[in-house]
This record gives sequence, C-alpha cells and structure tokens, in this order.
Amino acid sequence: MSDLQNRIKQLKQEKNAVILAHYYVHDEVQEVADYIGDSYYLSKVATKTDADIIVFCGVSFMGESAKILNPEKTVLMPDETADCPMAHMADTERIDALRKEYPDLAVVCYINSTAALKCHADVCVTSSNAVRIVKALPNQHIFFIPDENLGRFVAEQVPDKHFIFNDGFCHVHAAIQSEQVMAAKKAHPAAPFLVHPECRPDVLALADFIGSTSEIIDYASSDESKEFIIGTELGVLYELKKQNPDKSFYSAGSAQCCPNMKKISLEKIIHVLETGDHEMHVTDELRSQANRPLERMLELAQ
Repeated sequence: MSDLQNRIKQLKQEKNAVILAHYYVHDEVQEVADYIGDSYYLSKVATKTDADIIVFCGVSFMGESAKILNPEKTVLMPDETADCPMAHMADTERIDALRKEYPDLAVVCYINSTAALKCHADVCVTSSNAVRIVKALPNQHIFFIPDENLGRFVAEQVPDKHFIFNDGFCHVHAAIQSEQVMAAKKAHPAAPFLVHPECRPDVLALADFIGSTSEIIDYASSDESKEFIIGTELGVLYELKKQNPDKSFYSAGSAQCCPNMKKISLEKIIHVLETGDHEMHVTDELRSQANRPLERMLELAQ
C-alpha cells in the first residue's frame, strides 16, 4: 500500500468517512474506494452507510443526488470542477412548451442530469430501469431528457408510446463509431460486443448485449466467452479485469475516456478529507423538488 493510500485509510477512520467511486474514475481511485458502481447504485449505498462524511469520486450531478438522498450527511467532491456536460443538456422552456402542446406529457429524466433539470421532470430513470418505468407510466406522450440515444433505445422497446427526443448526448459514448466497432469485431471475431445504450443507434445495432455499466460487468462475468469488445468508458476495465482475470477486454476503437471523471486523484481525496473543502450543498427547495421524480422512480421500479 502506498503512502497516499495509507493516508486515505487513516483519514477515513479519523473522520468516519466512506469513499464512493464511479466505475469511470482512475484505477488507483477505485482501489481506495469502499464502494464502486454506477451513479444510482452509489446514491443508494450512501443512504445505508453510517459514515458522517461521503467522499464522492465522480461528477457533480452524482454528488447532488447523494446529497438529495442524504441531507444530513456531509458530501465532499474531490474535484468541484468535475462535471458532466450531458447532465445540463435540456431546455426548461422547451419542457414548458411541450407540456402545453401535450397535456398528458410525461417528462422522463435520466438520472445522469442536474438537480435543476430533475425539478422539471415527472420521473427519473436509470439506463437499467428506463424501459420498465416508461412502460409503467399511464402517459402516452414521453419527452425523454437529456440523452437522445438512450431515449431512442427506450422508444424501440416501447413502440406503443409517442416519444419526443432531446438534443443531448454523452460525448464519450457518442464518439464511438460503427466503423470502429466493425474493425474491432474483425480483429476479435470471437469477442461479443457489449455496449452502453448512450451510444448511437447504428452502434447499438452491432451489439451482442446492450446494458448499463454494471450490467455489462455482470454479462462479461457470467458469459463463457474469453474476450469482449467494450462499448463504454474504459475505466470499467478495472472492475472487469478484477472480476475476470482470465478474460481479455478490448476497446471499441475510440479513446472512450471521460476527462471529467479522470480529474479525481488520490491527492484530491486527501485534500478534501483534511480540509472539508468542496462540500456539496443543495437548498431545501431544490432537494424537495428534485427528490420527487427520484421517489416516483423507486415507486414505479417495484
């Protein structure tokens, strides 16, 4: 164990802190985390911990979600500039206009969004429960925000509803091109292509499996294949290799790197634990409004 890792371990004990890390952060950060997962899993974990301080190694909307679900806990962000561009990619004026046009409109908001956007939604969804929740809604008209690609994937599974798509995207997943995937498949013909639904429709059409980050890990761990092509941010390779040391994993052909997630470092974790800097704050009003679609998600996901 390195000096930095030892210092983090010591500070966690002193401060009664827990470290949550998203799959997309650096390997060394995942190594010191108490829990590793996607944003929704980590927010749920945070509600069950008896720690006083949550250090959230991820981007800002994740820290917001953790604070909304855990208002009494201190949530610290190792890098307060780590943000997700897609989380902001929806226009509230368009939401208001569409509500006037379609009186029964349901605004379905991907959990990968800001708290401010969640306030304008009827229900939140994750990439793993979106289809189930949209099917359960009584509404015929669905405005899916902020990610267009995930919205189109859900719409294909729920053809009896009318979807309106939003011009938003994850730059990491949208950068994966079908030509690159076909080249990777040619180089590794025995490798199933496992892909996240934030990718473009023509890329999803080449997939052997489409699922959330955690579902991709589960699939690769249970499938008999010995090699896989991975269509999501490559930070997930840490967990894939840890669970499957005898298997090989390949990029779908692009860089597949989220620069914001990679801002998190061991030094920054130590800094916030020592100083209490970069605490996430959410107003009572914002918390109340943003929590409503999160609670509806939990209710419909049953």
